[in-house]
Amino acid sequence: MQGKSDVIKLLRIAAGLWLAYLGVSATIDYTLKSPGPVERFLYIADGGIAVFFLGITFWPWVQKRLGKVFLPMMIILVCALPIIANQIAVPYLFPSPVPPPEALLSRVVPFLLIAVLLIAWQYKWQHILVFNLAIALLNVGILWVLIPNNRAAFSNGLFAVMTQVVTFLVVGFFISVMVGWLRGQRRSLEQANLKLTNYSKTLEDLAVSKERNRIAQELHDTLSHTLSGLSVQLETMKAYWGVDPATARKILDKSLAATRSGLEETRRILMALRAKPLEDLGLNMAIRQMAEEAAVHAGIGLDLVIADNIPPLPFDVEQCFFRVAQEAITNVIKHAGAKRLTVKLELKENKVSLTVQDDGIGFNFDKTNGTKHFGLLGMKERAEFVDGELNIASRPGAGTTVQLTI
Repeated sequence: MQGKSDVIKLLRIAAGLWLAYLGVSATIDYTLKSPGPVERFLYIADGGIAVFFLGITFWPWVQKRLGKVFLPMMIILVCALPIIANQIAVPYLFPSPVPPPEALLSRVVPFLLIAVLLIAWQYKWQHILVFNLAIALLNVGILWVLIPNNRAAFSNGLFAVMTQVVTFLVVGFFISVMVGWLRGQRRSLEQANLKLTNYSKTLEDLAVSKERNRIAQELHDTLSHTLSGLSVQLETMKAYWGVDPATARKILDKSLAATRSGLEETRRILMALRAKPLEDLGLNMAIRQMAEEAAVHAGIGLDLVIADNIPPLPFDVEQCFFRVAQEAITNVIKHAGAKRLTVKLELKENKVSLTVQDDGIGFNFDKTNGTKHFGLLGMKERAEFVDGELNIASRPGAGTTVQLTI
């Protein structure tokens, strides 16, 4: 079954349609003719039932007390009350003349159709069969009691009952099929949404894992090396402390310098992790600033080409460009021994391309293939994460070129 709020909305819509039907019918009757006492009674009775039906949908106390039987009870009311008013009360209140049985049966069709719609919406096809059988037996019983000696009227009434049954079965079947299809579609959407959520979580975990690997490499290149060297220097200083104080002091000065350098490098890493330039300046200015500061700090020449026509990019793509540029430039400054650095950010054929090139010592990339270099591996993983293409070309003595295209 649907949620309770959906059922209440459905019942209110049904009551509204009921009242609209009565209003249109009354307008037509009073426009074309003057309704007799039977018609006036039926309009008053059916209108009162519709208002009562609508009022219950706004009565939370009744809904709470009835609980799970609320909807079945409403279906029974929408069937029983019109039948009582139209097919039982009329023949007793107005003995002669009264509308023929088929006319009385036709007046309750809209209300029974509402019940069929509710059953088809909330229950299975078998419930529609049971409902139709019950209504057919009830109508035949009423005809048998009210007109036992009029075979022509009974035959006409029986034909009307058969028409009702066929109509309700056809309508109920198609609605039941459509509702089943809609529920199947909703289950498929829920499953797809669940898979998408799990996939998104997996990507997020993968991104976190990759970021941890990159941070591990950064810490390995700074803190690990600094602390390892500092440990060796302190052990040497301890050995010379009582034997050669002057040498011990020189070693102490070197240890302090190494400590300050490691502290500065650690601060640089922490600032880089925040990607503050990217957030504040945007991709173009962030890469420009990073390249200029690195070139000044290392005392090397810089060729900088930053295109002005770079379109707005998703945050993860900008983050990838920034981090790859950061890693590549850092490698040039720390390892390449280069005299000149080239950084380009360009847009060609709907592709954004980043190039970081140096004229340094290079390395044999074919042998390492980046497997033992966390920095190179991190750049590859970042590029793959945003469906980018990363190419690294280097040879000993011929410099290095890193190019990322997305």
